Amino acid sequence: MNETLVMVPACIAGGVLGTIFFGGLWWTVGKGITSKQPALWFFGSLLLRTCITLAGFYFVSANHWKQTLACLAGFALARVSVRWITAPETNHAP
Repeated sequence: MNETLVMVPACIAGGVLGTIFFGGLWWTVGKGITSKQPALWFFGSLLLRTCITLAGFYFVSANHWKQTLACLAGFALARVSVRWITAPETNHAP
C-alpha cells in the first residue's frame, strides 16, 4: 500500500512532464513553420523541453528505479494523449 502511494504521484508527474514535452513540441512545430528563424525555435525548444524533462525525472526518481519506471509510464501515456488531442480532424465521408 505504501509503495502505491509513491508510484501514483510519480506516474502523474510523468504525465505532466510528457504533456510539457510533447505539447511543447507540437506548439514549436506550429511556430517554427511560420517563423523567419525556425532553427532558433526548434533548437531553443529542444533545449528547454529536454532540460525540464530531465530535471523532472531526476527529482521524481529520487534514486529509486520503480519511481523512474512509473514516471516513464506516465510520460509515454502523455505522448499518446497529446497525439490524440492534437490529431487533425479527418473526414471519412465518401
